[in-house]
Amino acid sequence: MIPFSLILLAASTHIELVNEVVRIPSADWRYVPVGLKQQPAFVSADYTVEPGSPELRLALIRRDQLDELRGKQPGGALPEGVFAITAPGRSGRLRFHAMVGEYAVVIDNRLGGRAAAAHLRVSLDFGARPGPEVTSLSPLRQFTVIGITFVVFFAIVSYSARRLLKEIRR
Repeated sequence: MIPFSLILLAASTHIELVNEVVRIPSADWRYVPVGLKQQPAFVSADYTVEPGSPELRLALIRRDQLDELRGKQPGGALPEGVFAITAPGRSGRLRFHAMVGEYAVVIDNRLGGRAAAAHLRVSLDFGARPGPEVTSLSPLRQFTVIGITFVVFFAIVSYSARRLLKEIRR
């Protein structure tokens, strides 16, 4: 008999490609190859800079654009057709629904003046659907919707009660 945990593992749609500390020399970059051979997926990547490191940025590009990126001088220019990019910072996250193809997640330190270390996580999710991630309202909006609903409800009940009492008195 197959253990239940193996069945759940086989049904998993989330694959973690990288979850480690990456060291990037000054004015350089590193990449993680992402190959989608059979079906589209959400590519999710995030990083957190280690203390003492400069700001970094993430980008998702086509794999064949890496050669073009290698020829770029330090200064931060990325090739044309970048699918997703984060602003330079101490941390960042990108999430992109990629079609079948070869991609690369680039962690870029060409804007920094010294070597950097960052905890990088890259994963694929084949089960997620494109669209907004928000599935519920914030507590303040929930309270506002409930309050407006009560006001409208009691206004309708009061109006109806007044009309009924007026007709009954006749």
